[in-house]
Amino acid sequence: MRVPLLLLFALPSAVIAQIAQRPTTPGLTRALSDVRGELSGERALATTAFVAQYWRLPGNSGFNASLSRVAAILDSAGFVPEERAPAGTRLTYRIERRSMRGRPTWEPLDGSLTIVGHAEPILRYVTNRHMLGMYSTSTPPGGVEGELVDVGKGTSADFSRTSVAGKIVMGESSLRRLWTEAVKQRGALGVLAYSMPGYTRPEVNRTSIQFSGIPWDSTLPGWGIPLSFSAREALRAAMARGPVRVRAELSTRLYHADELTLVAEVKGSRVAANRFVFSAHVQEPGANDNASGVAALAEMARTLAVLVRQKKQNPGRTITFLWGDEIASTNRFLKEDSLRTSGVMWGMSLDMVGEDIRRTGGTFLIEKMPDPSAVWTRGEDRHTEWGSAPLTVAQLTPHYFNDFVLNRCLDHANGSDWTVRTNPYEGGSDHVPFLQAGKPGLLLWHFTDQFYHTDGDRIGNVSAPELKNVGVCALTAALGLASADGETARFVAAEVEQAAVERLEREAALGAVLVTRESTRDKELEILRAWADWYRGALDHIREIEIGGSSEATLRRINAAKIAVDRAFDAARRKIVVE
Repeated sequence: MRVPLLLLFALPSAVIAQIAQRPTTPGLTRALSDVRGELSGERALATTAFVAQYWRLPGNSGFNASLSRVAAILDSAGFVPEERAPAGTRLTYRIERRSMRGRPTWEPLDGSLTIVGHAEPILRYVTNRHMLGMYSTSTPPGGVEGELVDVGKGTSADFSRTSVAGKIVMGESSLRRLWTEAVKQRGALGVLAYSMPGYTRPEVNRTSIQFSGIPWDSTLPGWGIPLSFSAREALRAAMARGPVRVRAELSTRLYHADELTLVAEVKGSRVAANRFVFSAHVQEPGANDNASGVAALAEMARTLAVLVRQKKQNPGRTITFLWGDEIASTNRFLKEDSLRTSGVMWGMSLDMVGEDIRRTGGTFLIEKMPDPSAVWTRGEDRHTEWGSAPLTVAQLTPHYFNDFVLNRCLDHANGSDWTVRTNPYEGGSDHVPFLQAGKPGLLLWHFTDQFYHTDGDRIGNVSAPELKNVGVCALTAALGLASADGETARFVAAEVEQAAVERLEREAALGAVLVTRESTRDKELEILRAWADWYRGALDHIREIEIGGSSEATLRRINAAKIAVDRAFDAARRKIVVE
């Protein structure tokens, strides 16, 4: 997926600290123990390594080979292809095929970029497989040679100062924008684009390139090469000495294929129409992004199958696992069958979930559903470098899902050195379609990653223990909700009540300080009201947890929690008004 590492969200010490005993229920304790005992980070790492060897786009051979690998894991775990499954089979999977509607898929094969007169290329595909812009076409044998023209930032004013027709253009701009302006609009031979975000540390990772692409245009084939910091400096140094010619050689494949999506399900024993849906995208060439998500989800599916076959776990609702094209596949799952969609109760995206944080700098994060921290990001809350457009109060989505999943991760982290953090909603991955469909949706991921989207995102930066940590807390959360009884629902109400009271206390303490500086009492009261309203709404949704409907005891517990939130709000409000 996705300003510096120091800006990552730091949870309160009471949250990060590993507490000797955390409140739980027998069902959640059993689920955590069962999943921990079976789920293997090493298995997930081996699958990550297999998937990471491929440059994956929908329809291409690497994308399809990755899905075949997952299907083989499902087969060995006891899942049965839907078309061969007898009635009543609980473990099933299917591979869906869809036409890509005339758009070809693409694969890189080889390439190089050489300054004419120099013995060695400054870029080679064999050492940097991101040097070929997606949807670039092959050059003629021997490559394309041309005069190099530097257009700076690639603005209209920059282009107006020189003719680029029949030349190769270099600029500090996105590859897509530079190609469109230089090749499509002005007749350039091709483009060399430098655009590396600061968090990738290009001055340190001097050969890193973030993958990017050019627009597919069947009437205008062409090519573009994204540059590393080192390659850009070499070209600049050569141009400082006089006119420069460069030669670009590219070998790629474009061909028509179907897009595949893999869907596996463990059908619920009591309410099969209700679902917890996991999603992991296959496309993109990285190991952490997102071979790790593909592999973690495969290992979670295998683990659940084993636990069901051994009769250790018996989810009452269906748990669905989805592998495909980012956002598109999840979107289709939620839009193509309105009856199926009506039963989707929770969604979770696994994207960049295996990072070795010592190597990448990325920290495990739960990206929350939109809560007031996405409107007022302050205090302990921090956005990542991925960033987000500010939300409005009207866009907030009250739900217990944020705190429930956070607490399941903290349960697993208890007694270990695994750090669990959150960030306000930002978007950009497979949790977005769930929210757009009116369903609760969360993202499990890591950021900031100095190798994000670069050739440095390789298997050596993936951690088996991290894959296990994320997989365990994700599957435990799903099992807890899929089989939730009244005890679980009342336990969740207590957790949400505690989270609400603590949040209101923190916001009041912060607000009491800020009103003496840059804020106002009206603004601070508005923020407190938003948090109180959000948590009241979150508590209302707990009515949906208990299979068969909320008991009177559960409804009483929910109402008691709402009264506690109201009292906490009144206490927080008085602190702002008085101080």
